[in-house]
Amino acid sequence: MTTIAHDHRRQLRRAVIAATVGTAIEWYDFFLYSTVTGLVFARLFFPLADPLTGTLNAFAVYAVGFLARPVGAAIFGHYGDRLGRKAALVATLLLMGIATFLVALVPTYEQIGVWGAVLLTVLRFIQGVGVGGEWGGSVLLSIEWAQSNAHRGFIASWPQFGVPVGLFLANLAVLASSAASGDQFLAWGWRIPFVLSLALVGVGLYVRLGILETPVFARLAADRRLARAPVAEVFRRHTREILLTALSRMAEQAPFYIFTAFVFAYGADTLHVDRNFLLTAVLSASALSFVAIPLFGHLSDRFGRKRIYTLGAVVTAAYGFLYFHLLDTQVPLLMFVAILFSLIPHDMLYGPQAALIAESFPAHLRYSGASLGYQLSSVFAGGPAPLVAAWLLNRYQSGTAIAVFILACAVITLGATAFLKDYTNRDAA
Repeated sequence: MTTIAHDHRRQLRRAVIAATVGTAIEWYDFFLYSTVTGLVFARLFFPLADPLTGTLNAFAVYAVGFLARPVGAAIFGHYGDRLGRKAALVATLLLMGIATFLVALVPTYEQIGVWGAVLLTVLRFIQGVGVGGEWGGSVLLSIEWAQSNAHRGFIASWPQFGVPVGLFLANLAVLASSAASGDQFLAWGWRIPFVLSLALVGVGLYVRLGILETPVFARLAADRRLARAPVAEVFRRHTREILLTALSRMAEQAPFYIFTAFVFAYGADTLHVDRNFLLTAVLSASALSFVAIPLFGHLSDRFGRKRIYTLGAVVTAAYGFLYFHLLDTQVPLLMFVAILFSLIPHDMLYGPQAALIAESFPAHLRYSGASLGYQLSSVFAGGPAPLVAAWLLNRYQSGTAIAVFILACAVITLGATAFLKDYTNRDAA
């Protein structure tokens, strides 16, 4: 192996590690809020509402983070395509970490009334802006160091790997603080995981500040091919790709937040299941994803992005019915199995997804285009999903109605994916 090839492999390895570690920390921050919403926020910040209204209010604040994600995609997409992937990623990590830490300091309704919910909403919006700019940069940081077209699916799946790591750490932190604080969890125990975010951000910054800019962006800058207004240009030239990639995420986004956020409200309030049981089950599901996401990313290199992605949408469509059937038995073993395997259909989509979306846009507009396509789906899929699930449950008093909603999301994904181009093992757009 030549010295140049050896150096390139070393930089690729460092870039993948930096992308994955930073992404894991940002998703820890984002999922921490998701987990605590169903367990805590309705009671502490909307205590005067009936249980359903309180839950809906809490998830409405939760959804604000998703509305902010396209804003973050546009802001950091612009700077990522103009100034570089690395600079944008350092900024998103700082923004997300500080906002998450400040959530730990928000007074409850008893202390400052409605202003507690207002502060939560503002901080949730800032979180959304941060995570909105994170995904595109972390994926490009990995994929743009790849030496050939043959392994882009596998390489791009590693930043995706940060999602289950973040979910695992968030649920582990809440579980540990729940065990440590016991009956005082609602009083102060829930705040501990938010405080820990500050330490994790320090680790992420240390890793990210030590990496180089991607060779793809360096060539664009050297050749003076950087777009002057990348967001405007990508909307003008690639509207079709933005819309298709956003719609292709329906089967991945909506069910994921039902399985990882709404399940806490459904389990605790409807099925009267112990919160630690739910936390342990979701924790175990996220651990399975450690293997599943890179595996399906690798399989997309062998069998094609669209083929694996389509299969994932079909499995998702069926799994929603099995999931709620098993939960409604209220048999602990069956409920645990339902939650344990709930993220496998998601991982079949999420593993190939990063490469599928990133390959749909040209290099000089890739940060903006990929970020916007990815994050727009959060507005109509991820953010509203727990709200839709809560409304359907109240309206029909059955998890089957939510399973039908998941089926509809999968059908939309199948239609959108059919119109996307597959660049597996070929030069990207």
